[in-house]
Amino acid sequence: MKRSIAFVALIGILCAATASAATVKIGLNYPETGPYSVQGLDQYQAAIMAAEEINAAGGILGNQIELVFRDSKSNVDATKTNVTDLIDNQGVKMVFGGSSSAVAVAAGEICQIKGVPFFGTLTYSTETTGSAGHRHTFRECYDAWMGAKAIAAYLKTNFPNKKYMYVTADYTWGWTTESSVRKLTGTEDTKAHKGVLTPLGAQDFNKELALAKMVKPDVLVLVLFGKDMVYAIRQATAMGLKSSMQIVVPNLTLGMAEDAGPRVMEGVIGALPWCWQVPYKYNYAGGKEFVEKFAAKYNRWPCTSGASAYTILHEYKAAVERANSFDSPAVIKALEGHTYSLLKDSQTWRDFDHQSIQTVYAVKCKPEVEVLKDKYKLDYFEIISSMSGDEAACTRAEWDAARTAAGKPKFLEPLPNEQMTGQ
Repeated sequence: MKRSIAFVALIGILCAATASAATVKIGLNYPETGPYSVQGLDQYQAAIMAAEEINAAGGILGNQIELVFRDSKSNVDATKTNVTDLIDNQGVKMVFGGSSSAVAVAAGEICQIKGVPFFGTLTYSTETTGSAGHRHTFRECYDAWMGAKAIAAYLKTNFPNKKYMYVTADYTWGWTTESSVRKLTGTEDTKAHKGVLTPLGAQDFNKELALAKMVKPDVLVLVLFGKDMVYAIRQATAMGLKSSMQIVVPNLTLGMAEDAGPRVMEGVIGALPWCWQVPYKYNYAGGKEFVEKFAAKYNRWPCTSGASAYTILHEYKAAVERANSFDSPAVIKALEGHTYSLLKDSQTWRDFDHQSIQTVYAVKCKPEVEVLKDKYKLDYFEIISSMSGDEAACTRAEWDAARTAAGKPKFLEPLPNEQMTGQ
């Protein structure tokens, strides 16, 4: 069904241009299916909306955007095939997408080899712009360290000297997120603060949650994402765990909360780089315009991954126009160190790692009765604290240390005609 929608949307975008207008192809590798499909749908919808806006305003350097979609299935092998095809056979000038960090890292590796910019929409592993970072990779959302810093600051104030337990997805995002939260909350002692790993795509967490019931932590950290988190939080609620421990989901999205339901999510604490309440709380005009336009088009509020996909297309357009070229090295240089503001306060593409430095928010899920008052029944998040991007992000020294530990140079690859300076 969605494939036919994609085709119709693509035709609509193309028809907005005159018959003789030039086009530029851009590839979206997103999870149409699989455990992160809810987050994928938001990326897909927001990308279409952004492309329509850009095309209506004349395109990019007079070229109409033609979006080319591929289903990552949150699978590394599928992603390698998709991204290779998008570049070699479709001729895309840029690739974006994500949800699984393993997928984002794989996409970034291929784009680096082939000299095409890649933008991660929803990839929280610190590795994406850290130990696995590349010159052609940019991350628009925050990373696990930034989210962990925001949530840890809240937890240390409100749950000091408490026992923690971790249930963690067994792949790069899960490992780096758990490690970050442990370090920043002082719960690195795995004997005192136990942890258990679970495979991506698991549907039964009763064994892990039974252990939590026996261990009796004060804080249960579910380092799970997408449908994995949904299954786990439902089972935890059914087992009565929420009455005896605070449940924390380090990286939340609206789609995850919606999928789990307002009764199940009530009281859960987490962090995110953006939610639709942000522009209203802080009066960001661009964010409010996006939220209302998205709602009018799709009859729902947008979530983090949609906001990121939307921002990426507009930021790519702006960079190409600053460079006055689609040439990848020129576009990359136009991005590095550039500060922008679209849906929230200002963000900066940091020059040495291409991480978007931005404000981070800690949230608590509202009571069910409040969620259900909303016209779309999607008013899940109360913003309970925020942290500036400069405070939340890793320092250059910390980034250098992570690169050294991974056996990587303390600088990203040089572009053509650049010298490798080591800086």
